[in-house]
Amino acid sequence: MGLLSTLLGIIGFGIGIPFGLVVGFFLFIYSKPKPVKEPITRPLYELDSSALLDLLPDIPLWVKCPDYERVDWLNKFVTDMWPYLDKAVCARIRSVTEPIFAEYIGKFQIEAIEFDNLSLGTIPPEIHGLKVSESNENELVLEPAIRWAGNPNIVLVLKLLFFRITVQLVDLQMFMAPRITLKPLVPTLPCFATVVVSLLDKPEVDFGMNLLGGDIMAIPGLYQFIQKTIKRQVASLYLWPQTLEIPILDPATVAVRKPVGILHVKVVRAQKLLKKDILGTSDPYVKLNLTGDGLPEKKTTIKKRNLNPEWNEEFKLIVKDPQSQVLQLQVFDWDKVGTHDRLGMQFVPLKLLTPYETKEFKLDLLKHTNVNIDPQDKKQRGKIVVELTYAPFREDSIKLDGPHDGYGRKESGLDRPSDSEVFGGAGLLSVLVQGAEDVEGERHSNPYAVVLFRGEKKKTKLV
Repeated sequence: MGLLSTLLGIIGFGIGIPFGLVVGFFLFIYSKPKPVKEPITRPLYELDSSALLDLLPDIPLWVKCPDYERVDWLNKFVTDMWPYLDKAVCARIRSVTEPIFAEYIGKFQIEAIEFDNLSLGTIPPEIHGLKVSESNENELVLEPAIRWAGNPNIVLVLKLLFFRITVQLVDLQMFMAPRITLKPLVPTLPCFATVVVSLLDKPEVDFGMNLLGGDIMAIPGLYQFIQKTIKRQVASLYLWPQTLEIPILDPATVAVRKPVGILHVKVVRAQKLLKKDILGTSDPYVKLNLTGDGLPEKKTTIKKRNLNPEWNEEFKLIVKDPQSQVLQLQVFDWDKVGTHDRLGMQFVPLKLLTPYETKEFKLDLLKHTNVNIDPQDKKQRGKIVVELTYAPFREDSIKLDGPHDGYGRKESGLDRPSDSEVFGGAGLLSVLVQGAEDVEGERHSNPYAVVLFRGEKKKTKLV
C-alpha cells in the first residue's frame, strides 16, 4: 500500500508540474483584461441603518465643519466637463509617459510599452467642501476636500520577447485635501500668475491591479508595501511645505517676485541622532532649502560614523518673501548603496527673524512636519542647532526721474543701514535661464545648464 501511494504520488507530481506549466503559459499568453462595468448605485432611503452608519465617514465636510462651504455648482460644472477633462487628461498622460517609455525600449528585451486602453471612467471626482482662507498677502487660498471613487479603465501592455503582458488598473479610490494658492493677484486675466499646490495631509489612495487575469494586490504584504510607497513618494514631493508651482501667465507680462534679501544659515551641529547603520552609527548630512524658490537644495558635508556631528558650515539662500517662506532642514543618513534614510526634519518660518540680527535655533528633529500624521510616533530623533541671519537688500538710491545732481544721482532719502549691519555688502546677481534650442546631439534625456561667475559655479535643475 505504501509503495502504491508513493508511485501514485510520483506520477501525480510528474503529471501535475507539466500540466500546471501548460495552463499557466496559456493564461499568461491569452489572458485579457476584464471590461470595467458601471457601478450599482442605490438611493439612501433603500439602505438599512447599518449601511447608513458605514457611510458616516463619507459625509461631506460642509455638513460636519462650518468652515467648509457647499459647492454643488462646482461639482455640477466638473460633472458636465468630465467627458472633455477625461480626454484632455488622458492625452496629457500619454504625451508625458511616451518619452519615459521610450527610454526602456531595447533594454531588458523590452520591445514596446504602450497603453492598450486609457480612460478615467465615467465617474468624476467630487468636492465634498471648499474652505477659503483669508490672507494678508496678495493671494487667494483655497482648500478643497476631494474624493474620487472612480471606474477608470487603464490597461498597460508590455511586449517582452514573444510575450505580451497586460497590467490593468481598476477600482481606484482617492481622498486628498490640497491647498491651492493663487498668487500673485494681477490685473491681467485670469487675474493670477501662478497656482501653487501642496498637500496638507498624506493622500489616501486605494486601487486594484490585475496582472494575468488576477489581482496582484491580493498578495499578502504587497498591498501595504505599495500603499506606504505611494504615500511616502507623494509626501516627499508635495506634502507641505513642499509645493508644486504651475505657471499660468508669462512672467514677462506680470511683475516677477524679485529677491529682497539673503538668508545666512550656519549649520552648527546635531546631537543624539538615530542609529541607522548596522554597526550602530550613522553618516549624517543636512539638506536645506527655502520653500517656493525652486532652487536646488544646499548640502553639508557627510560626517562618517558620527551621531553627534559638528559642521559649522555656512550657506546663503535667496529670500523673495520673508513673510511666507520657510527654511526647511532635513538630516539624512548617507548610504553607499540605495536611498539615503531621513533621520529627521524641521522648519523655521522666516517671519520669526529680525533683520540683521543673528538668532540661534536648537530644534528637535521630527519624522514629519505635520505631527498629526503619526501622533503615536514618540521616538526621539535628536536635535539640530543652526544660526540664522536675515539681511535684506538696501533700497536702490539711483533714480532716473526727478531732479538729479551733477552725476545723474538722486538720493532716496531713506535711512541706510550702517556697514556693520550689511553682511558682506549683501547683493545679488540674478540670472534667468530661459531655455535652449537646437542643441547638438540626437537625444538628451536629462539636460541642464551651467552658469559660471567669478569662479562660482551654478547649475540649473534637470529637465
